[in-house]
Amino acid sequence: FITFSFSAKNYKILLIGLGINILGFLLMIGGATDDPTKFDASELFSNTRITIAPMLIVLGYIVIAVAIMKKPKVK
Repeated sequence: FITFSFSAKNYKILLIGLGINILGFLLMIGGATDDPTKFDASELFSNTRITIAPMLIVLGYIVIAVAIMKKPKVK
């Protein structure tokens, strides 16, 4: 009889954490322009890229750590 370290609930929490991480990284990308002489500081240093995205990434890593550390219930 094989027992796994992760239960289905652990995998769900892990996938939620990965989704939060991916969302954070997607919010952080961008700010490029086609014209190399043009610089738009408001787009590059927006609240989303500087504050919200890093907070989501850290939250995603915390959720992933919880998914790894959570013990499955023994029947």
